[in-house]
Amino acid sequence: MQFSERRNSTRWIIIITSFVIVSLILWNTYSFFQIFKNEERIKMELWAESMKTLINADPEKDDVELPRQIMSNNTTIPIILVENGVIINHNNIDEEIISSKVKLDAFLDKLKKENEPVKFEYDPGKFQYVYYGNSSLLNKLKYYPVALLLIIFLFGAVVYNFYRSTKMATQNKLWAGMAKETAHQIGTPLSSLIGWLEIMKADNVDETIVAEIEKDINRLQTITDRFSKIGSEPVLEIKDIVAETRDSFDYLQSRFSNQIEFSFKAPKKPILVSFNPALHSWTIENLVKNAIDAMKGRGKLALTIKEEGAFVKIKVTDTGKGIPKKEFRKVFEPGFTTKKRGWGLGLSLTKRIVEDYHKGKIKVSESEVGKGTSMQVSFKKA
Repeated sequence: MQFSERRNSTRWIIIITSFVIVSLILWNTYSFFQIFKNEERIKMELWAESMKTLINADPEKDDVELPRQIMSNNTTIPIILVENGVIINHNNIDEEIISSKVKLDAFLDKLKKENEPVKFEYDPGKFQYVYYGNSSLLNKLKYYPVALLLIIFLFGAVVYNFYRSTKMATQNKLWAGMAKETAHQIGTPLSSLIGWLEIMKADNVDETIVAEIEKDINRLQTITDRFSKIGSEPVLEIKDIVAETRDSFDYLQSRFSNQIEFSFKAPKKPILVSFNPALHSWTIENLVKNAIDAMKGRGKLALTIKEEGAFVKIKVTDTGKGIPKKEFRKVFEPGFTTKKRGWGLGLSLTKRIVEDYHKGKIKVSESEVGKGTSMQVSFKKA
C-alpha cells in the first residue's frame, strides 16, 4: 500500500515538474518574441526617420549615406509606405503580390492587423504611414510554441501508451497466475472425485450414472488443463479435428435444453490439423455457448465442418438475435458484451486461441439482426 502511494506521489511530482518546465519554456519563448518584436519596431522607426531625412535632404549639400544604408539594410521586414490612403512605396514583398493591386491591398490589410503603423510628418501637415509585417524569423518564433506543444503531446502519448501497455502486461500476468492457481486448486478435489468414482465402479453402482459422472469428471480435467495452459505456449498435436470437434459438440448437446435443435455436419473421413485439443475444445464450447445465449436457450444450432483447398472451416450457426454489421469486429474486443451479465471475454479469448496459438482465422461469417449469426473458424490442414 505504501509502495503504491509512493509511486503515485512520484508520478504526480513528475507531471507537475514537467508542467512547470513546459510553462517556463513557453514563457521564455513569448518573452523572446516580444523582445524581437520591439527591436523590429525600433528598426521601423529608424527606417521612417531615414525616409523623412531623405525626403527633406538637399542632395548637393546634405550627406544622406547613413539614411540610405539604414533603409537598404532592411531585407527581411515587409513594408508598405502609404500617404493619404495611397500606396507610394513598398519593400521586401513578393513580385506576385506587387503585380496585382487586389493582392497588394489585401496584403496591406494584413499588415495593418499585425502591427501599428509608424507615422511621421515630413512636412508641416503632411504625414506618411509605414505599415510593416513580422520578419520571417519572428514568424518562425511565433509557431515555435505550437511545435513544442505538439512534440510534448506526442511524447506524452508515447509515455501513456508505454505505461498502459506495461500495466496491461502486469494484469495479464496476474490473470495468468490466477488461472494457473485455480487449476492447481481444482486438482485436489478432482483427484478425490476420481477416487470416489473408482469406489462407485467397485460397488457396482448403476453404469449409466457412473458413465455420466465420469464424463463430468473428464470435463473438469479438461477445464483444469485449459486454465493451466493460460500464459504458456501450448503444445500442438496433429490430430483429427472432426473427431475432436464432434466430442466437444456431443458433450455440450447432452448438457443443454431440448428446446435447442442441434445439428452436426462434417466429412466422414478424418481431417488432420495441428492444434491443441484442450484449447480447441474451449473454442468450440465458447462458440456454442455464445450461440445459445444469443437464442436465449431456444432455437436451432448447426455446426458444419468442410474442406476448402488447404484449409478446413468450422462454422457455428444460430437463429438468435443477430449482430449489426458495424459490430462485427467489436464482438472480439475484450469487455464487449450485449448480455446483462458477463465480462465479454469469451469471444476475445476464442480469437486469441484461434489466431495466436493456432495461427488460424475467426470471423463473423454472416449475420442478420433478428434472424441469426454464423461464426467461422479456419485452420490450415496439416
